[in-house]
Parts: sequence; C-alpha cells; structure tokens
Amino acid sequence: MENDDLDTKLNKREKYKARLRPYEYFKEFESLDFENLGEGDRFYLQDFGIFNTDFLEDEFTMRLRVAGGRLSSEQFILVANVVQTYDLTMLLTSRGGIQLHNLEANNILEIWKALNTHGLSTWQSLGDNIRNIVSDPYDGCGKYSKIETYPIIAQMQEFILKNPRYLGMLPRRVSIGISGNSANVVSFFANDIYFALAQKDGIYGFNVYMGGKNTNTAQDADIFLKESEVFNFFKAFVEAFYLHGSRYSRSKTRLIYLIEDIGMDGLKAHIQTEYKKEFQGAGELLLDKVSFCEYEELKDGTYSFCYHTDFARIDSDEIREIADFASTNNLEIRIGMDQNIYLLGLKEKSVPFTSLKKSSTVVACAGNLCPYAVWSIKDETSYIPLDKIDEHQIQVGFSGCAKGCGRHCHTDIGLIGLKTNNFGDTDGGARIFLGAIHTQGATTGRMIFSMVPFVHLNATLCLIIELYEKSGYKDFQEYAYNVLNKFSEGFLALWYLANLETKQSLELKVDNNPALDSTESFEFEKNLLLSNFKDLESLQDIDDKFFDTLSKLVKKLWTVAGEDPNYKPPIQRNKFR
Repeated sequence: MENDDLDTKLNKREKYKARLRPYEYFKEFESLDFENLGEGDRFYLQDFGIFNTDFLEDEFTMRLRVAGGRLSSEQFILVANVVQTYDLTMLLTSRGGIQLHNLEANNILEIWKALNTHGLSTWQSLGDNIRNIVSDPYDGCGKYSKIETYPIIAQMQEFILKNPRYLGMLPRRVSIGISGNSANVVSFFANDIYFALAQKDGIYGFNVYMGGKNTNTAQDADIFLKESEVFNFFKAFVEAFYLHGSRYSRSKTRLIYLIEDIGMDGLKAHIQTEYKKEFQGAGELLLDKVSFCEYEELKDGTYSFCYHTDFARIDSDEIREIADFASTNNLEIRIGMDQNIYLLGLKEKSVPFTSLKKSSTVVACAGNLCPYAVWSIKDETSYIPLDKIDEHQIQVGFSGCAKGCGRHCHTDIGLIGLKTNNFGDTDGGARIFLGAIHTQGATTGRMIFSMVPFVHLNATLCLIIELYEKSGYKDFQEYAYNVLNKFSEGFLALWYLANLETKQSLELKVDNNPALDSTESFEFEKNLLLSNFKDLESLQDIDDKFFDTLSKLVKKLWTVAGEDPNYKPPIQRNKFR
C-alpha cells in the first residue's frame, strides 16, 4: 500500500503527530493562548499533563506523575501550597499519581511551571505515553517483598521522560505495573504490562503479563525475567509498540488489540527483535491474597500507617499535617493505587491524626470532576453500604462511565454510573459487576445488572453482601470463585431480584451444579428458582431463557410510576456531573 493511502487511514490524533511531533510543539508551549485552544492544542497538551475539552473549555485538569507512588515531604508540601494558593481540588489517582482540578486559563501555565520543579513532573501523564509506572506501596519494605522494584521504575521513567522519539508518539497509552511482592494491596492485572513476582530455578524474578486494561485482564506471555533483565525488556517493548502498534482506528490502538491481531507470539517476536536475546519460559507465579490492616509491621521492625482519603480527595490542610509529621519523624510517604496515603518507618503504631473515611478498599474515578462521569461516589455514599464493605474489606471499584477508570472489572464488586429513563424520569443508576478473580488475574467481573436505579442500589448491594455473609466464606473473592461463578449472570440477577421481591435473603448454595456451558445448566438453574420461590408469579413464565422474565421483574420492582413494565417517559437531557 502506498504511503499516501496509509496516511488517509491514520486516526485524527496520528495525523496531528505526523505533521508536528509533540516534542517540537512544546517549543510554542509558553506562548499559547489558553483561552482559545484548538483541537490540536488539546491533543498535544495532554503530553505535558494538561487536560481540557471543547465542551468544557473553561475547565482544566493537571496530572502529576509520581513514580512508584513515592514522593518526599517537601514535594507533598509544594503541591499543598499550589492547591491552597489557587483554590484547586486534589485527587489521588488509581495509578498512584496526583490530579488537580478547577484550574483556569489564566493560571494554568503558572501552575504548570510551579509543579514541574523539585523532582515533580507532569510530563507524559496523559496522552499516548507510558503513563505513571506503579508498584505496591510496600515495595521493598513489606513482609511480602522479595525484590524492590523502585530502582527499575526510576530507570524506566528516566528512559521515556522527555524522550523525543516516544513523547506523545506511541500508538496509544501504555500502563505499566511491577511488583516484587508476593501479596499486593490491589491487583495489577489491569495494566498493559504487569511484571509479577515469580521464581525459576531458585531465583526470584518476574513473569510477564501483557494486554490488560480497565475492562480486561493481562494475559500470561510465558516469559520469565531476572531483575537485571526487566529494564532492557521494557525498552525493547516500547520500541516494538512504537513501530508495530496500530495507528488507525482509535478504538483499536491499545496493546490488547495488537495481541488480538498478531497473537501473543507475534508480539513477543517483535519485542525479541529489539531485545536481541532468547526469552525464558515463565517461572512459578508467587502471588497470594492478603487483607492489609491500617497498621502493618515492616521487614525492619518499624510500622506503616494507611491514611484513608475521602474516596481519593484530600485537601491542603490534610497534606500539610501528614507531610509535617512525616518530615519530623523521618517517614517515607507513598501513594497507593488504592488512592490512600502510606507512611512508612513509624517506631510505634501511633499517629496524631485519624482517617475516619471508610474508603480503604474503595477505588473511585474522578466522578463529577470528570466531564464523562455520570455520578460521583465521593458525594453520594448513601447509595452504598459502606459499613458492610469496610467490615468485610470488600474491594469495590467505582467508574463514573464505561471507560472504567475505577477498575470496576478488577474488584469484588464493580459499579459503573449510567443514566436512564427505563424506570421513570431520567435519573442515575449503576451497572453491577461480580465475580472477578482479580488477585491472580484469572477473570474479570461479570455484569449481573445492566442498570439499578440509585434509589434501589443500597438495598441491592446489602442483599448481595448479606448472602455472602450467610455463605460462611471469609473472603469475597473466594466466595465468588466457589459460589457466584458456578451460576450464570441471568440466574444470579433473578435470584437477587426474587429475594428483593419476596423480602427474603435465601442463601445461594452450590449443589452438584452442571457446568455453565452444558445443556443441563439452564434447566438446573430454572428449577432452582422455581423450587425456592414457588409463590412468585413473575418466575412462572420462564421459557427457554432468563432475559424476558428478568426484564419484566426489574420493571415491576423499580419503575417509579407503578408496575407498568411498558412505562417509559421521554428522556430528559439532564446533565449529571
């Protein structure tokens, strides 16, 4: 195919890159009129950590990289000063970084300059780049740590940061996770590449998993790397993706789609060409599920403290109090992918402040601070049973839209915010996902409900948790593996709805269930419903599938205007932020 033909197939962002590389665009950065940005400007600015949309052109967001989640007290205080001076809203991201909201055209450049000092950087935190590289907050110091990965992360970041060849020039964003721990606070399998602790021939190293994203789990690449080999593999991967990743349809440019196109072996061959060495086959994955406490004892006998943020939000006063205490007591500060702050090196289990928020196991997207989000858990906690979630340490992921920034497919219970008029006037609601076996990246969560109105969400989640409590399992992921995942999505939805309709909480038990893909499975599940809810008329018309009955029962339970399943008013174009 001729080059001209290829150029016409490039997606819009690639056409901008072909005309002007982001590194060259930066030369004009300080002379930009931020009140009159064009489409191309908005694309390029992401490479320097600035986000803006044409439909909210007066609102700016800035994101900082925090490699491995580590930053000093001085850096933390610098950020606090900026937040306070410009009256900004600060969030911790689900990639262990920092995001600032409510910036304006007249102060964006000034803030950008202030933050790109003292070892802080906003470069390549957005756009088609290697995003903030993450690890576990207990990297190198926790009792489950075998290899400290921060030195490798520092090498990776130094290689890609401000590199003219790669700055904004990858086909799409790439998320990298690496952990040398046998137990982690959260799962890393949502990353494009995950270097997971493994052992081969008595040597600790890393197995490589590739192709993950917020809605898919990374796949085993059957590669084992020694600690000293990881950085060279990383460089080889970046070059291979730069050369061979698709630059056409924007929706098909992530790494997972390259793997779908050429296969894992094809991708490995491209990487090996740059790596110039044969790969070893995978070792034994060393990865266990552990529940972490507010205080944890570290390898050197000191302690860590986990400060729970307000669902990722934190204000300048909190930052100063934490940073001053850390500086006075010579403590390390780390940001976790769980959007909490970790203080490491305490002599005893005591800090002069408390974190009362019940959000330690909850990961949330930016919510109404993002132009794409439908709802914000940060301000609407009445919709979920936080006490029960905290009591059982159930991992919950909240995404305000289908983009999945809250990693809803990689947690025990996942939620996506939506809006609908299926049950009355246009209102918000949530999809519910269950069943992810996320610790070892076995499966993502399955969608059980496509929409639960907000007003019914708390009751629905309470029932899900109550049935878990009755099961006797002590870990929700174990319950999902042994119980929930033995049943189909349609059956589970009907089981929960039937309990809600009859005001019961009948425990769900596995009893010689046929395989889900067998011909006997549907009849088995149908008979289980009919035998346990004999008097529920709504279930009597189940024919050869659950969908129609499920749709009718949902409408009967949740339609605001009564029990008419056909009630559907004209949609109102409300703006949910």
